[in-house]
Amino acid sequence: MRDAESVMPPGATQGPVQAVSAMGFPSPARDYFDGGLDLNRLLVHDRVATFIMRVSGHSMHSAGIYDGDEIIVDRALLVKHGTMVVVSLNGQMLVRRWQTEGSHVGLLSDESPLPVLLTEGDEVEVFGVITRCLHYVR
Repeated sequence: MRDAESVMPPGATQGPVQAVSAMGFPSPARDYFDGGLDLNRLLVHDRVATFIMRVSGHSMHSAGIYDGDEIIVDRALLVKHGTMVVVSLNGQMLVRRWQTEGSHVGLLSDESPLPVLLTEGDEVEVFGVITRCLHYVR
């Protein structure tokens, strides 16, 4: 068996061993990495009042909400003219655009050019305002 000095190249000295791995240049993205990706921080403003629902149906395609998508709904936000809402109308859950004109309130879908106007006899409960839509890229 040979000793360590006999296998070392001329001019090299024996010292602590360090592992060096040269795998190209460092990633430029490393400068922008600030930890893990926290979807709650990015997508949810009020954790207590926010939930996710799965959409069934094709009534809001023009708004970018498709059958099978998940929507993020915030119950703490105020409903305003033009916002997308989840509403229960006479026991039926709907995703619609909230429309107000004077004292009249309507629910507009992409399937109809005219909103469904709410009347005093309607049972209406707004579950919340839709803040995001998550859909699969196929």
